[in-house]
Amino acid sequence: MNNLTLQKMRYLVSIAENGSITKAARMLFVSQPSLTKTIQEIEDEIGFPIFDRTHTGIRVTRNGEEFLVYVRQVLDHADILQEKYLSQGPCKKQYCVSTLHYSFAVRAFIELVKKHQSDEFDFSIRETQMGEIIEDVSTMKSALGVIYLNDSNEKILLKTFKERDLVFEEIAKACPRIFMSINHPLAHNESLSLEDLKEFPYVSFEHKEHDSFYLTEEVLNALDKNQHIRVRDRATLFDLLIGVNAYTLTHSTLHPELTGTRITAIPLKNRERARIGIIHHRNRRLGKLSHFYIEQLHRFIVE
Repeated sequence: MNNLTLQKMRYLVSIAENGSITKAARMLFVSQPSLTKTIQEIEDEIGFPIFDRTHTGIRVTRNGEEFLVYVRQVLDHADILQEKYLSQGPCKKQYCVSTLHYSFAVRAFIELVKKHQSDEFDFSIRETQMGEIIEDVSTMKSALGVIYLNDSNEKILLKTFKERDLVFEEIAKACPRIFMSINHPLAHNESLSLEDLKEFPYVSFEHKEHDSFYLTEEVLNALDKNQHIRVRDRATLFDLLIGVNAYTLTHSTLHPELTGTRITAIPLKNRERARIGIIHHRNRRLGKLSHFYIEQLHRFIVE
């Protein structure tokens, strides 16, 4: 692969992350025909397609996923070499984490951004579902994933991690909490049971239709709920908690600077503790950005 330069590797990663040659070309400031030709030349040289072209955009092939894992490793090491040894000075820092909808994970990310305000950087945080987090980290789209394990999903997820060369590291144990409005009729209670909550709407995050239960963010199975509302973002969820006396279940913590002071957290009675932690790829070196982010996760989940 004599012609596979670092620049072309960055082209491949950009296409994979954007899911579109058109979007990648716009971000890379190259023409779409030129980018398409470059990708075709690389695919011809390596002997298999990296991307499937569909009517909805670009999808990475199975062979392409494995190939991009090595491409991202090369780019990671190239960035380290450039910053540490070459005279060009520090390179633009790039970093991405994927997480469940945890406010402490967002709070930790804010600290990461604040620490690098004087640098050039391109940072991303993806609040998404368990399946996408595993996919992001296994393909090295994200350096870290923030998830939880409990008795219901741990055995299957640990098997999945082993198959995808992922490592799980626990950062804390947490019991489920009920998030509700401070004006909710039950907000004065020190703890609540599921029986106490049965007359109120339950709000959870939407997940892919065919995802198994162990890949969802839900702490408990929502199928037996009389009133169930699904949302896609935390802002909408909090608006519903306040607006219709709904509740949600989570392992997260409250940070008033993000959630405001109109939401309270109440322990759920007699429920198992979950293991909150991070996943990372076994073959990807954890750099300074990851170590700092993990430190902040420890800090804010304890708070």
